[in-house]
Amino acid sequence: MGGNIVLAGLSPHPPIIVPEVGRGEERNARSTVEAMEELGNEFSRYDFETLILVTPHGPVFSDAVSIRVQDRLAGDLAAFGAGQVEVEFENDNPLCDVIREEAEKGSKIRVLPLNEWNMYRYGIEKDLDHGCLVPLYYLKKHGFKKKLLVINIGFLSYFDLYMFGKDIERACEKAGRKVAILASGDLSHRLKPGAPSGYSPKGEIFDRELVSRLGEFDVEGILTLPRDLVEEAGECGLRPVCILLGALDRAKVQSRVLSYEGPFGVGYCVSVFYPLQWGDEFSRVARIHARRKARIKSLRENESFPVALARKAVEEYVTRGKVIDVPKDVPEEFRGRSGVFVSIHKEGDLRGCIGTTEPTKPSIVEEIISNAISAATNDPRFSPVEPRELDLLDYSVDILSEATLVTDLSTLDPKKYGVICQKGWKRGLLLPDLPGVTTVEEQLSIARKKAGIGPTETGVQVYRFTVRRYH
Repeated sequence: MGGNIVLAGLSPHPPIIVPEVGRGEERNARSTVEAMEELGNEFSRYDFETLILVTPHGPVFSDAVSIRVQDRLAGDLAAFGAGQVEVEFENDNPLCDVIREEAEKGSKIRVLPLNEWNMYRYGIEKDLDHGCLVPLYYLKKHGFKKKLLVINIGFLSYFDLYMFGKDIERACEKAGRKVAILASGDLSHRLKPGAPSGYSPKGEIFDRELVSRLGEFDVEGILTLPRDLVEEAGECGLRPVCILLGALDRAKVQSRVLSYEGPFGVGYCVSVFYPLQWGDEFSRVARIHARRKARIKSLRENESFPVALARKAVEEYVTRGKVIDVPKDVPEEFRGRSGVFVSIHKEGDLRGCIGTTEPTKPSIVEEIISNAISAATNDPRFSPVEPRELDLLDYSVDILSEATLVTDLSTLDPKKYGVICQKGWKRGLLLPDLPGVTTVEEQLSIARKKAGIGPTETGVQVYRFTVRRYH
């Protein structure tokens, strides 16, 4: 069975490619505009009832995806000086209900309906975001008039979002709904100096890798892109793509990359995917699982002493509620006292990070054990780690030097030094060598925000420190 998803695609969403916004500047992205015309024509001529549009620029939650449930979905580009560019479509709320049911049974991902109460509760605007409006502009231009369902990504792991895509496919079959799915997303925002998110040479590498794998429909390759490469790229399209790929998990797919370019320092890729056959024999889940297990196995075999200690502390506490004992054979370098940060990632995404800037325990080892458990269970940004996640986690441990007062900001280096910004009781810390933080100004700005110190406040003391980072 299958075949209810008849067409899929990837669309960029820079408002500048809409002529009413670009006012001539869109000509600098001619390949993208021409490809968007082709994509708009393709989606408008296919026979289906509902378009599922996945956007990264709506409300985003760390533990859920969300779906708009207003009767009518509408918006305009007034924020970009083109209020005359408007769209409005009927929402497919019955399909939303079935997707929520399938997610509850399948991926177990929480799906939040954006009804009036939830929009009020979370301060969410009713209008569609530009991640929806730009592709819809080109679809509407070619006569698209079908129903719409808008899904907002969550900051969940790429594989979790892939499995949610499978929920969508099952829901479409259960509802008897012929559907097309469109992922809205830009690639790297760091292709050249002056780009919106700064410059990283890895931005171009990421785009080249992703576009190549999209062209080959190499699903496993996309889901296992190196996480440091993804973080350095500063993209917004990978999570929407993962949902799209999951929705096509059981399909044999023909892929067409219509265009790729990065004229403004941001990568724009336009692609169309044609499901040719459906069946369980085409599913990629088993192969993806195998790659994930192999990666974690390699990490476990090569982990350092402090990382192995942090992992064992988390696993024992999460599964049994017990704090492990201090090991008997502790290497000499970990017998002193120091501040320690423990970071936990799940498939490249931060899952928890807690630390101490100064020693609070009798030894570094005890500091690691305590902070590892706190990172897994007490980071206010995340729900506590669950036993089923343990085999998917990787860890890093930062052991901090003593912080010293900085009198000359030119001595700072975001790759070498972490910083602490302090004013009175307000205190914000940022570790060194973080993806995407390339300048002292960015580093200090983030540390100030973490401390709750305004960008123009004076009398702020800055400290620097080094770390020994263990993986």
